[in-house]
Amino acid sequence: MLCSARSALFEIAVLALVTFAGCSRPSQPISANGEWHQFQGTWTATGSRNVIRLKGDRRASIAAFSGSLLLSGSSRPNVGFRADALVFNDSSTGLTGRAVWTDEHGDQAFSELQGTQADNKIVGTFTGGTGRYAGATGSYEFSWRFLLESDDGNLQGESVGLNGQVQVGSSSASSKFGDPRS
Repeated sequence: MLCSARSALFEIAVLALVTFAGCSRPSQPISANGEWHQFQGTWTATGSRNVIRLKGDRRASIAAFSGSLLLSGSSRPNVGFRADALVFNDSSTGLTGRAVWTDEHGDQAFSELQGTQADNKIVGTFTGGTGRYAGATGSYEFSWRFLLESDDGNLQGESVGLNGQVQVGSSSASSKFGDPRS
């Protein structure tokens, strides 16, 4: 019973720390007049993958990932997103996919993903969005590291070296950016 109470208190303390740490930074609005917003971050996700073997060592797979994306940088577009991606990978021709980043307001940024097997580098190109990300352009890049891979296709992984920049294309959408730390 005492162990359960300590565990609950620990969870409450961690939740309070995370909540207040996010609020303790001074609020600084992003200038959204067509300026570029630089960011770095970490994308962690879990998902599943279906693989088929082709001629020789060639393999093709389809994977679906869902997880969280936390950004840093003084001009980042937002602190965090739920990030979802669908990816087709061919060990011979590379990776292609689509990603959707959804913020706490439900606004979304859309991107296309491309990658090669040779250097394990994935490049995302923003293709627009909804709400404050309408008209988003720009790009980001990262490498992907699998942390867990099970025999039944379940995966867990994280980005390495994620960085990029985004610009909102229309002035009406740009004015909706607001404060990325709120």
